[in-house]
Order: sequence, then C-alpha cells, then structure tokens
Amino acid sequence: MSLPLADRIALVTGASRGIGYAAARALAKAGAHIVAVARTQGGLEELDDEIRKDGGKATLVPLSLTDFDGIARLGAALHERHGKLDILVGNAGVAGPSSPLGHIDMKPWNDVLAVNLSANFQLIRCLEPLLKKSEAGRAVFITSGVANKATGYLGPYAASKAALEALARVWAHETASTPLRINLFNPGPIRTRMRAAVFPGEDPTTLDTPEQAAELIVPMCLPTWDESGKFFDYPTRSLLSFQPPA
Repeated sequence: MSLPLADRIALVTGASRGIGYAAARALAKAGAHIVAVARTQGGLEELDDEIRKDGGKATLVPLSLTDFDGIARLGAALHERHGKLDILVGNAGVAGPSSPLGHIDMKPWNDVLAVNLSANFQLIRCLEPLLKKSEAGRAVFITSGVANKATGYLGPYAASKAALEALARVWAHETASTPLRINLFNPGPIRTRMRAAVFPGEDPTTLDTPEQAAELIVPMCLPTWDESGKFFDYPTRSLLSFQPPA
C-alpha cells in the first residue's frame, strides 16, 4: 500500500511527549522519516522504539530549542544529509508561570518567549531554505486558544502564542508565491502533562488525547494540502482564515 508521506522528511519539535510525540508517530505511520527534536533523551528513545514497531524510521536530535546555535547546526546537518526538508511541525512549548502579570519576573517571561516564539523564529530562519527545496514544503505551528482569549494569569503563554500566530501569518504572506504552505493548529484542551500542570483540578478523562489531535495534523502536512496562512481549530474542526475584514 502506498503511503502518502513516503520519502518525505518531517521535523517535529517537542517530540518526546504529548502532541509532538503523537504527531511524530502519526507522520511516521503515513510514511515520513521523522527528525524528532526534544530535550529529553529518554522520551526520544521511547518514540524511536514505537516508530520502529510501526515500521517507520526516525533520527533523534536531543536539543534544547533555546540553543539557537544548535538549531542552526541542525539545519546545516539536514542540508548535508538530506538536502531538503518537507515538513516542519513546530510543537515545542512551555506554559510558564500562572500568575498575575505584575508578579512575574523577567527571567520566566524571557524563558517562555525563548521556547514558544524565538525558537520558532530561528527554525524559520534556518529551515526555510530546506523547505523551499521540497516541491511541497509544509509547516504547521501549534498554537493555543489563549492567544485570542487573553486568559488571565497565563500572560507569558498567551502573549507568546499570539506572537507566534503573527509570525506564522507573516511567513505565509512572504511565501505565498512559492509551493510552501504555512498554517497554525489549535488543539484546544488536550490530555497532556502541560495541561494537567496548568489546570490541576480538571478531569483528564474528559479531554481528547494527543493521538486524536495528531490525526488532523497529518492532513495539513500532505503535498495535497494547498491552504496557507490558515488556522485549524481542532475543537470545532474548522479551518479559519486570517484575512482581516474589509
């Protein structure tokens, strides 16, 4: 049986757990070779075991995304080994402090922006040439509903995701005349460790799993996906446009 992502290279950040882990497995099942990036070596090795059981292949990259020089080296290594990149899933993120804005120190603020925003900017800088080498480069960034809701006591996280959405939209506009397609995916409330830490009183059994969300990330990575600069809202299963009102 032909796999829709056979012979394609997919880089997934935050791949050691949660949505990144599930997305990496789902993309591998669809035939992609996974470049799995995360800080946690053990989680990456577990992912590799599962991908191999499914008949897929992965390259493990233990890397903190705050190591911006490391991201540049990764881009160079991908160029040398593969000469292109077909898929980027920018999933890695941190929640940061749950506090009033006035109680948050600069270090945790900067730490959240470094992972949720600046790392994705560096990924764009270093990987855009490789994605343009693909005849159908696809990038999907994982955002959050708090970016628009501006949920209280989650200021650094909300601000970083709102900025990430703007960054992705700018990139989509800049590449509109190319085969590259850039989109955002809002998973909504999903049964992850980070969600449990932010909302400890929530019953996780009432939430969808990362695997369920990942099933709808895969179509956005296919060569046949032709939308760009859009926002897929998983809770409503809606593809939304970012076009401003006339």
